[in-house]
Amino acid sequence: MLRTSILAATALAVPLIAPLVAGHAGAQAAEISISCGAVGIELELCKSGADAWAEKTGNTVKIVSTPNSTTERLALYQQLLASGADDIDVFQIDVIWPGILSNHFIDLAAYSDGAEKAHFAPIVENNTVGGQLVAMPWYTDAGLLYYRKDLLEKHGKPVPTTWQEMTETARIIQAAERAEGKDTLWGFVFQGKAYEGLTCDALEWVDSFGGGTVVDADGEITINNPKAIEAFELAGSWVGDITPGGVLNYAEEEARGVFQSGNAVFMRNWPYAWGLGNSADSPVKGKIGVTALPKGGPDGKNTGTLGGWQLSVSKYSANPEIAADLVMYLTSEAEQKRRAIEGTYNPTIASLYEDADVLAAAPFFGDLYETFTNAVARPSRVTGTNYNRVSNAFWNASHDVLSGKTDAATAMADLERELKRIKRRGW
Repeated sequence: MLRTSILAATALAVPLIAPLVAGHAGAQAAEISISCGAVGIELELCKSGADAWAEKTGNTVKIVSTPNSTTERLALYQQLLASGADDIDVFQIDVIWPGILSNHFIDLAAYSDGAEKAHFAPIVENNTVGGQLVAMPWYTDAGLLYYRKDLLEKHGKPVPTTWQEMTETARIIQAAERAEGKDTLWGFVFQGKAYEGLTCDALEWVDSFGGGTVVDADGEITINNPKAIEAFELAGSWVGDITPGGVLNYAEEEARGVFQSGNAVFMRNWPYAWGLGNSADSPVKGKIGVTALPKGGPDGKNTGTLGGWQLSVSKYSANPEIAADLVMYLTSEAEQKRRAIEGTYNPTIASLYEDADVLAAAPFFGDLYETFTNAVARPSRVTGTNYNRVSNAFWNASHDVLSGKTDAATAMADLERELKRIKRRGW
């Protein structure tokens, strides 16, 4: 009964796309369902990869489209897995979820034949819970700064290296362009909606100023400090000045839509936006530059939040071995190379960052290799199953500052108290 009610409740949020039928399916063929996101061309790449595996193996694949919001997707996954539903065999999971969902996934080490050794060791470690490899790395991510090369050149401005320089450059170019009649141009867009994406953006601001990671590796709450407050004071000043008020409801695609339509000088987003911004029909094709996110002043550091997605096999799958085979195919070097070239999705295999074909499609992969391999992690491992509550408190505090509901100092003090309440029974 619970399983039926969950599926009924999520029928609109999770439309089922017709199976991709293999051309030579036999009597032993199985239908494997996989959940895929749909940010940018993500769904298209997932379908084409799964289709190739189906053609190769004679099995059938059913694609399950899930919400793009990581917050909404996790809630859906938790409902389905808690009920023991077998509707999804392969789950696409965020880098922060292995510890939360691990009890529902099989140990992929039994099916990997050691393939995980070719992937970035920290990500494999992140995906290993209780000695079991509960997820295979599919692609990694880190936040980046996109900018309009043509506008910086036109106005004689260098690529900014600090958030303060970015703010001033955005303000100057925005004013100059509007004086020429471009009334829709804004200086900077990012992910400002109250959801996990804002946690990523806000962590970058705080860490770049030297304000820590909200909760440190020892489990200590560190967010209420002068550097973090300084970071939020600057971020709060953007909204209504160089950033539209609508940013308070922007996720990745809303920010990309503004930037790709030619209506922003700077944008914070993930690497996937590069390929789309340079697509044939993009108004800003050939005009985009990308670099590491700025430092929080001369004494700060460049930082990007660690993102990325993994593939896991449900314990409730009727065909775990076949599902695991699909996972190993989709996370293979050949498939990661295809996705890097066609969609600018960062591989989790180091050798691909030296691959000529990959670098031709995404030149910044080589230049920003250190950004991707040294990204700042959200405090999901140290806070364990409480991470959702920690992140929710952090993004709400961040949103309160951006919206002008409260000042940075008050927000950080209130956040510290809230996190202490969450921690009271231990992480």
